[in-house]
Amino acid sequence: MFNVSDFHAEILQIESDSDFLKMALKIFNYQYQSNSVYQEYCDLLKIVPTEIKQLRDIPFLPISFFKTHEIKSGEFNSEACFKSSGTTSMITSRHHVKSLEIYKASFLKSFQIYYGSPKDYVIIGLLPNYLEREGSSLVYMVDQLIKLSEHVDSGFYLHNQNDLVNFITHYSGSKKIFLIGVSYALMDLAQNYNLDLSKYVVMETGGMKGQRKEISKAELHKILKQGLKVKDIHSEYGMTELLTQAYSFSNGHFSCPPWMKILIRETNDPFSYVTNKSGGINVIDLANIHSCAFIATQDLGRYEGEFFNLLGRFDHSDLRGCNLLVQ
Repeated sequence: MFNVSDFHAEILQIESDSDFLKMALKIFNYQYQSNSVYQEYCDLLKIVPTEIKQLRDIPFLPISFFKTHEIKSGEFNSEACFKSSGTTSMITSRHHVKSLEIYKASFLKSFQIYYGSPKDYVIIGLLPNYLEREGSSLVYMVDQLIKLSEHVDSGFYLHNQNDLVNFITHYSGSKKIFLIGVSYALMDLAQNYNLDLSKYVVMETGGMKGQRKEISKAELHKILKQGLKVKDIHSEYGMTELLTQAYSFSNGHFSCPPWMKILIRETNDPFSYVTNKSGGINVIDLANIHSCAFIATQDLGRYEGEFFNLLGRFDHSDLRGCNLLVQ
């Protein structure tokens, strides 16, 4: 019998694919039993839980269900409810989080794997549209990293880019600046100021959020590298519906921490998988023990060796076979 309390200690200790598979199957069976929405979805697909033996056998819940249903495994009062961005006329995703400690443990361990201790940096968040609304999981994460950095100069900037430019220009401390910003705000910095961030980490996330025309990651990174005089642009791949992030050091090549995996599904058949070609991104995030760990996103991607690349998003006409229960 799967003991949910054991998960909190075990997930961050996963070291191998066999460890991952064993835990994923345990969580699948637990969530099938305890998550009424996921169970109904699996039943409509005529899934027989005892026949699930491999990762590709597991049904992935369409991410849109987080907009239309309350996705909970087990009964609990949420410690937090993260909400996706969107206009007031849009239905936004809601991720009910039973324990913020799980989220903290997940994003901190992941950050440490890729970047070391937050104390090694001055952490700057340039996330204007996220700061202007409530319930952003990204703001919560960056705020916690800022606090963990324990540096007086770490903090958020909203629309006061001149203050940020002034700080960066005159900064002479020994710790490296870690600047994480929404894409359009970083483009403003790159195109309107003469900055040299070659010694620092610049990480983009979040897209254009309607502030600018969406462009490819390659084009965005080219603009940012030229304007900010950096060799590489780092990226973060996360979302409201997840409690874990994937990271890229350069060229949009993402990798996942050991408790997260990406599978690429066929664009016209959401229940088949592809290799060496583009398709829809399915995410297994084992930190999502209290919601759903198996999510079919609306993002397009492709594997390049051990890394995956983001290629854009489906439009509504591309979403075939994933509309069960959405009524």
